[in-house]
Amino acid sequence: MAEKGNRSQIKSIWGLAKSKELNLADEDLYAIIIRETGKDSMRQLTTKEKNRVITVLINMKDSVKGKRTDTGGNTRTTRQRKKIYMLTKELGWNNNNARINGFVKKMFNVERLEWLDNNQCSRLIEMLKSMVEREAAKKGDGSFGS
Repeated sequence: MAEKGNRSQIKSIWGLAKSKELNLADEDLYAIIIRETGKDSMRQLTTKEKNRVITVLINMKDSVKGKRTDTGGNTRTTRQRKKIYMLTKELGWNNNNARINGFVKKMFNVERLEWLDNNQCSRLIEMLKSMVEREAAKKGDGSFGS
């Protein structure tokens, strides 16, 4: 039988996932749980792992409020996201966070940049580098600093 704390943590996870800001599908929530804990069942999670999932969901919810953030989201990709933001600045996308999130949605079927994993961030960086190089070539600049 689950103890009271476990039930309240699971309720918190579901409540955050189904909040109006996130409105995650069940499979998206479980993808986050697997990414963060390596487990595919909430019942298998330790208290510490549930707290980690709750923290990630809270950070995701906060990041949805329209502000660009270099914090929150997947903590393993913070440095990669900083590189991505440098590249989007070169493309002139920094004033429109919806543009990079739209690109992320189109390319990776993920709603927000902050939710990408390491591999997806690496692929995005390479795509953005190519775009910056093409823009530089169009302008006859030929220079690109990575």
